[in-house]
Amino acid sequence: MQTHRGLSARRADRALRMSRSVRHYRSRVRDDGPLFTAIEAHLKGNSGHGFGLLFDQALRPQGFGKTRSWRVYVGLRLNLLRRGKRRWSERTREPLEIPMQANHTWSADSMSDALWSGRRFRTFNVNDDFNCQSLRIEIDTSLPSQRVIRVLDELVELRGAPRRLRLHNG
Repeated sequence: MQTHRGLSARRADRALRMSRSVRHYRSRVRDDGPLFTAIEAHLKGNSGHGFGLLFDQALRPQGFGKTRSWRVYVGLRLNLLRRGKRRWSERTREPLEIPMQANHTWSADSMSDALWSGRRFRTFNVNDDFNCQSLRIEIDTSLPSQRVIRVLDELVELRGAPRRLRLHNG
C-alpha cells in the first residue's frame, strides 16, 4: 500500500486500522526442550508431586518462569485432579435402645471450646444413658488417646463394664 498509493507507513497503518507494532512483529519459536527434560527428570523420582512442589523444587532454581512452566505442564497433561473430600461411609441407622438398668449403655463424646482469651480447650464426657448421669468429664487443652483410655479404664474399675458404649461418631 505504501508503494502502490505512495502513503507513509503511519498513514497506511491508520488506513488498514492496524497497530504500528504489528508490522514490526517477528514470531519467535519457543524452545521448551530444556523445560520438558527438567520436568521429566524431576517426576521420575517424585511421581506424586503436583505443580507446586515441582516448580518450587526443580523449575524455579533452574530459572524457569511460573507461567511458562505451567503452560508446558498443562500441555503435557500432567495436571492432577484435586482430591475430593473424604466422606464417612454410609451407615445403617438403628433406633436407640432404651436401657432398662444403670450401667447398660454409656455415651462418650468430645467437645471443644475457647476461653475469652482465645485459648482452646477440649472436654471428654461419659454419660450413663439410663439415668442421664454424667460419669466423668475430663477437661484439658489436649486429650490424647492414652488419656481417654485411662479415663475409661478408671470408670470400668469403679462402676464395672457397660454392655454397650456409644460414641459420637457411631
